[in-house]
Amino acid sequence: MFKFSIAIVACVVGFSTTGFAQTQRGTMREACKADFEKYCSDVQRGGGRLVECLNKQHDQLSEACQKALDARTKQ
Repeated sequence: MFKFSIAIVACVVGFSTTGFAQTQRGTMREACKADFEKYCSDVQRGGGRLVECLNKQHDQLSEACQKALDARTKQ
């Protein structure tokens, strides 16, 4: 019974972490949409290239995008 309880807790923690990451990604996508189109539209997606591109433009990004990017990098 104890092993079953540990398995349940591990699943709940895993799912909540995944949900948090997806929510954070969605928040960043919304906050940075205009900045992405302005500065990084030619960047191929995947491998962290979009975040890297936005980080290079950090001082020129909208305040909302800067906050979303900072929150993502603090994980």
